[in-house]
Amino acid sequence: MKKLLFGIFCILMLCGCTAECGQIDVTYNDGIYHIIVDKSKIKKKIKVYASQGLETNANIHKSSRAELTFNAGYFDPKNAKSMSYIVSDRQTLEDPLTNRSLFDNPILRQNMSKILNRTEFRIIDCDNKYKFDIVPHSTPIDFSCSIVESVQGGPMILPDLRLEEEFFVVKDGNGNITRESCSVLHKVARTVIGIKDGNLHVLIITDEHPMDLYEVQELCKKLGFEKAMNLDGGSSTSMNYKNLYNVTSLKGDGAGRKLKSFILVY
Repeated sequence: MKKLLFGIFCILMLCGCTAECGQIDVTYNDGIYHIIVDKSKIKKKIKVYASQGLETNANIHKSSRAELTFNAGYFDPKNAKSMSYIVSDRQTLEDPLTNRSLFDNPILRQNMSKILNRTEFRIIDCDNKYKFDIVPHSTPIDFSCSIVESVQGGPMILPDLRLEEEFFVVKDGNGNITRESCSVLHKVARTVIGIKDGNLHVLIITDEHPMDLYEVQELCKKLGFEKAMNLDGGSSTSMNYKNLYNVTSLKGDGAGRKLKSFILVY
């Protein structure tokens, strides 16, 4: 009897969440959270945030009072500087050109054009009509449009996987891989965002089901995404939804890595 009552209580709680959540749908299957944010939430309800120092996803989620918070772009944990372009409220908050560590490394310095043009997620305003987009950083926008929010990550996953173009993989003349960045070819936790039918899709791929980016691309195709990109992952993979879900990678200390940038949904 107690088990029956508990089951009914859980169903009622889930139904209440569905009604309350409305424009955000969260499902979990086989170690992967799939979050769908309805396109009606674009305008002024999705924000990109960059902390002055480094903070955990859980702390930012709590202090911002957001409904959904997940990790975003790349950063240097040694100097707490962003390695990704970040725009919020139409203002550039972070510019990787100000990060000296990129220039101090001769290999990175020689490939700055590829690094600076890594893929970014954008919220674009075109005559007060808002939309999501995923494109390389240098991609121009129409004259009547402006970038309201954006955060860079990479590589692009769909429509094409741009591993070499964005300097995540380097190959020699024989096609052998000589350099790999951000574990793109290894099975790790991932934070992925995609676009389908104008809606935003977020995949939080946990330690329970780690993937390389070729596997992620196949998953995104299966889900019907039109565009998709990788954000910072591995030990940076983090997600908080209301007070229902608290996801962190168990790598490292398991307490949630301190990060630089976040995407907030209100």
